Amino acid sequence: MSRQLQHILITGAAGAIASAITQILAQRYPQAHFTLIDINEQALQQRVQALGNRASYALWDLFKPEQLAEQWQKIRQNKPVDLLVNCAGIMDIISFQGTGWQLGWKLLSVNLISPLRLMDLALADMPAGGGIINIASMAGRVPITGCAYYSGAKAGIAMASEIAHNELKERNIHVLTVYPGPIFSGLEAHARGQVKQGMVSKLIPTGQAQDIAQEIVDSFQRKKVRVIYPKAYAVAHYFNAMSQWFVAAFSPKPLK
Repeated sequence: MSRQLQHILITGAAGAIASAITQILAQRYPQAHFTLIDINEQALQQRVQALGNRASYALWDLFKPEQLAEQWQKIRQNKPVDLLVNCAGIMDIISFQGTGWQLGWKLLSVNLISPLRLMDLALADMPAGGGIINIASMAGRVPITGCAYYSGAKAGIAMASEIAHNELKERNIHVLTVYPGPIFSGLEAHARGQVKQGMVSKLIPTGQAQDIAQEIVDSFQRKKVRVIYPKAYAVAHYFNAMSQWFVAAFSPKPLK
């Protein structure tokens, strides 16, 4: 990017992808201060310690988007956020009826409502040359059985992010939308444990957090529109009708 970022806020900072993104951004922007957001305080303390006096953390529950405005004001007292990385996410693979409204609303809040609210808060005073990275999902592009709420939320944040990319170019703010397939992580292991294991589940292409993080930061600096990783999932993105049929027919069935 043309300007040096000063304040980078990353949600889901205790997770595998966000941790890898943080490490790479810290190398690319040595003058930046990092605000790391999660609910896992022990993990956040470790991440902050690794960055020294360049980082601070805050415990935010993205299940409660109504609290974000007040929390935002506390972290931006010194300087506005000029890079927001919406990386927090939760995933459950459970049938629509089995999910229930309480868990369904949590999936919507964490994966859609709170990221949108954070974009709204960040853009109020984000300087030109800043940016937003939204971690959507390939689950928002194809109908994975058992992912009605999760996929619905990810489809929503993906479309909002793509629209914001087009709109915010006038302010010289770059928005990158990321479409990960399965990535080896705690989220992936949790989701895999909720489906019946078979040939399809074993053959699903799964990527590494460090690799997608590298792709994300490189793409952001080059002002690309989107990232699809692993590369095999580009077929599902660009040949969506065929991919929707295949996933509807062959996606692993949830245990509940």
